[in-house]
Amino acid sequence: MIVKKPAIFIYTSEPDREILREICAGIEEEGVFYEIKEQTLVPKDARSTAARFAWQAAQDSMLGSGIGVSQRDAALQMRGLSVDRCVESYHAPTQAQCRKLGANSARAIKKMPFK
Repeated sequence: MIVKKPAIFIYTSEPDREILREICAGIEEEGVFYEIKEQTLVPKDARSTAARFAWQAAQDSMLGSGIGVSQRDAALQMRGLSVDRCVESYHAPTQAQCRKLGANSARAIKKMPFK
């Protein structure tokens, strides 16, 4: 029997490794699991790509929280929001913004205030 643990999905395409590492660290600090999945079908605009990945990740995640990372763009999305209404999105985020994005994705599912 295969059992999938509840996790925040992170959908990526050619992500900046520093950005991805800091987002994951923010999630880990909140004690929530995550799964990273490389995506192959990529729209042309990197900013909309991160938002679309985040939206799809939120739809697919059992927890309803998803993150998209495309090159140096990152976005956080929750199930139930429209694809163009990200909770947070950044172009070339700082280390602190990446950690905050990861932590907030976990805090959203734990029903805690955002950082």
